[in-house]
Amino acid sequence: MSQETLARAWEILQDAYQAQMEGDYERAVELYESSIAMHPTAEAHTFLGWTYHYQGKLDRAIAECKRAIEIDPEFGNPYNDIGAYLIELGQPDNAIPWLERATEAQRYEPRHFPHYNLGRAYLAKEMYARAEACFQKALRIEPRYVLAREALDTLRRQVN
Repeated sequence: MSQETLARAWEILQDAYQAQMEGDYERAVELYESSIAMHPTAEAHTFLGWTYHYQGKLDRAIAECKRAIEIDPEFGNPYNDIGAYLIELGQPDNAIPWLERATEAQRYEPRHFPHYNLGRAYLAKEMYARAEACFQKALRIEPRYVLAREALDTLRRQVN
């Protein structure tokens, strides 16, 4: 594969991401699929999954994340995303192993997300001490992360 083809695939991926951020999900899907056809990457599959999530297609979102993992098992984002989607589907037990793997991934930014999502999974299971520890870990990594701060404050109000 030529460097030009790789570069073009990444350009299309960036265009897809822009369309996704603008809420043009149909266009984002088309562009992600075009990028993947040129050169499949873990990023393109993960972000395609994210787009499917926004469209309410969680099974397809999870499938894309699993494809991303096949391409690059060290890319942490798809593990976190699968965990988050499973929480959304009311399956916190199934989410936890995916989120734990995200926290261990070699290649993953932003690192606070899987800790926050682990906290959400433990909260759903009413495992409050573990949830609190996860939210605190997320805040140690990113002290300005508002969702973790709010979750921790809400948890503390509930428990006390």
